[in-house]
Amino acid sequence: MPSQSDFNQPEESNFAPVLAHWYEHHKRDLPWRHTRDPYRIWLSEIILQQTRVAQGMPYYKRFVEAYPTVAHMAAADERDVLRLWQGLGYYSRARNLHQTAKLVVNEHAGLFPGTYHKLLTLKGIGTYTAAAIASFAFGERVAVVDGNVYRVLARVFGIEDDITTTSAKKRFAALASRLIAHADDPATFNQAIMEFGAIQCTPTSPDCLLCPLQQPCVAYQTGRQQVLPVKAKKAAVRERFFHYFVFRNGNRLALRERTNRDIWQNLYDFALVETDEPKTGFRQLELSEKLQKLVLYSTQTAAPTEATQLLSHQRIRATFYEFVVPDRLTDDLFDGLSWFSVDQVAALPKPLLIVNYLKTHLEK
Repeated sequence: MPSQSDFNQPEESNFAPVLAHWYEHHKRDLPWRHTRDPYRIWLSEIILQQTRVAQGMPYYKRFVEAYPTVAHMAAADERDVLRLWQGLGYYSRARNLHQTAKLVVNEHAGLFPGTYHKLLTLKGIGTYTAAAIASFAFGERVAVVDGNVYRVLARVFGIEDDITTTSAKKRFAALASRLIAHADDPATFNQAIMEFGAIQCTPTSPDCLLCPLQQPCVAYQTGRQQVLPVKAKKAAVRERFFHYFVFRNGNRLALRERTNRDIWQNLYDFALVETDEPKTGFRQLELSEKLQKLVLYSTQTAAPTEATQLLSHQRIRATFYEFVVPDRLTDDLFDGLSWFSVDQVAALPKPLLIVNYLKTHLEK
């Protein structure tokens, strides 16, 4: 197989014009591309860090409808923001979203800073998001570098550096900065390279046959599309075993807010016992005295059910045990549990695991 040295390096000056021409004919019609409002651009970028466009679009529309301006977002209750974010995961980003909105309103007179470096001072806004806002909203010539950009540049220019390393990130950022210098419009360049990575130079099965960069692409010429970009293996997934006790009393459910520094902070779930290994039933668990009393004098109403949720580096394997609590024990809740009506539960921010359980087992 030919090596990279057998081919000429792509011309950096040609990259931006070719990409802009491709983008003009292939770009998707997305709502945040029809505005220069930094609030809506910021909102779309934060949401799309979590998910693909098709899944993120409904969230974007719901947020814009609920909070049409940064002032509306700042005035919202954090619980409502988390509830609207429900299902996207990485809830710390939703909290940062709310905190940043308040910061913009309270310390910047409701106006987003107009430069890349000033945007970086806002909570939850990193180099990628700052570059996106600065170029899309303010026309600043600063390059975005995300997963799509890493993939396109690694393949076209044959870069074999591990993209998880600091040195590689600096190299890719420097290359992107040189390339955007040849662009007529920095916003178009940034949109184009991300779009190109999303729908043309995809992670698997890239459309190399109809690619306008096929000729100079080092990965194509050397048959390394599936090798580049180079990325270190992910950390091992941690297995966690959650045993949920779902206590009901009439039309009420007992839930508690997760206040510790763990997954799903400030979201609501049921009474929980966590173990390091799977158990075949709640009788194998070590229960606190208060939990044991509530279980002992309540009535189990359904067979245990199981569910799994995969997070970035964790796999949650949950078992749910449902009990009806007699009226005489309704004041014996513990560990932050409180009674909520079904309507109140619906309004609480909850992990997707809990949302799915409620839909399939309690909303019949």
